[in-house]
Amino acid sequence: MRGLPLAAWAYVCGVVALAAGLIATASYEGMEWRTLAVLAVLFLICDSAPALLNVERARVSLSFAASLASVVLLGPAGAALLGVCAIVTGQRLFAPVKRLFNGAQFALCGYASGVVFGALGGQRFEPGQVDWVEHVIGPFLGALVTFVLVNLLLVAGILLLSKQAAPRELLSASGQLAFGCLGYGMFGLLIAGLWSRVGIGPFAAVLVLLPLFIARWAFEQTRAQQQAHAATLAALCQAVETKDYYTRGHSERVSRGSVMIAQEIGMRSDRVEAIRYAGMLHDVGKLGVPTKFLQKSGSLTEEEFAAIQLHPMRGLEIVREIGFLDEALAGIMHHHEKMNG
Repeated sequence: MRGLPLAAWAYVCGVVALAAGLIATASYEGMEWRTLAVLAVLFLICDSAPALLNVERARVSLSFAASLASVVLLGPAGAALLGVCAIVTGQRLFAPVKRLFNGAQFALCGYASGVVFGALGGQRFEPGQVDWVEHVIGPFLGALVTFVLVNLLLVAGILLLSKQAAPRELLSASGQLAFGCLGYGMFGLLIAGLWSRVGIGPFAAVLVLLPLFIARWAFEQTRAQQQAHAATLAALCQAVETKDYYTRGHSERVSRGSVMIAQEIGMRSDRVEAIRYAGMLHDVGKLGVPTKFLQKSGSLTEEEFAAIQLHPMRGLEIVREIGFLDEALAGIMHHHEKMNG
């Protein structure tokens, strides 16, 4: 975070000062320090292996589970203290400002969600209470949504002020980020629920590690699948450009321009992705057109021009079995149609 603008530095200092103030003035009467220590270890383990998403540079920390468990088990003050652990995580070893900011924002998220949990009637667990989980589901969901919203807003603020991301990029990425954060946060209820059972207690933190890392593995598989899709499209584009060198780079430019227009008019992210695919592959049907027609220097005969006119349909035939293209198939088929059909 070197070279931060003055506004970004002021923002970081404000977030850190607010978190420090809350922690310094909070009441720790009745704090279960042993529980805090166990959750701190779980937090650090989870934060050391974040789940990567399909959004560039975006990742979700598994520590959301420990943070949300602390909201239920320790209350606002304990959740804020646990969030400070982000300062010492190894993921940001050589970025002290980033580590300090993350510790502060995690502390604020924990404190805010703890307050909401209590305001909605949530109560700390009673060991051995059979129906405890049923009584905290509603308040926990409120705390979870609060935690995720505060986290996304605080992070978006520093990214915007430091000019590391544009508002449109943040908006398009927020859906996946929120989904990942909410998913991992729900494991917090599992930890707290197991904790309340007689004979389990702190061992709940160990039990939940396996499903947590299975969830992380599932995210990784989805990301790997998306990367495989991108490699497939890139290979097809390369094949077209190898055959028709005159239009080299054309597909990439069409794709980029189409996405810019789609985003500008406010299309949904899934449709923007379909537009991107259609732009990349709109000329893939040229693989079915004789090379001598594509590279002919003079005028085309009617027969040659008719063969080139068939390339949208050829393209559809080539890629129609690629399931993830979905709506992009229509774009490939109709990319030479006039607006009036």
